[in-house]
Amino acid sequence: MATTKLLSDAEVKKIPAAKAVFDDIRATRKSDFVNNFWRGLANDPAALKRVWEQLKAVMVADGAIDPLTKEMIYIAVSTANGCSYCVHSHTAAARAKGMTDAQHGELVSIIGLAGQTNHLVTAMQIPVDPQFEVK
Repeated sequence: MATTKLLSDAEVKKIPAAKAVFDDIRATRKSDFVNNFWRGLANDPAALKRVWEQLKAVMVADGAIDPLTKEMIYIAVSTANGCSYCVHSHTAAARAKGMTDAQHGELVSIIGLAGQTNHLVTAMQIPVDPQFEVK
């Protein structure tokens, strides 16, 4: 159960700043679907706009990292942060961008291994090798 109201399209229509962002979400994604994250954030139109603009700048804009890899990184970070919603939404986005079952399986293996080794090195307080430090 959400801790904030998820605004309907009719409610968003009454908030011009939120409606403008929803219109941009739909246009950018070429879909009429606006997911619950944005519907919750629409209660604060300034935050909605700010976060949507950040998302477009990082996840949508052309960059050195391809769109599928960006989604897979988002899945890994969301897993580490324990955000089930983001794991689900970005897995769906990654699949829409072509992630195969084999890639997903390998990604999950990498996430699991990284979590295990991160905990081990933290528990043992292993110092960073000088060769790994930026000079």
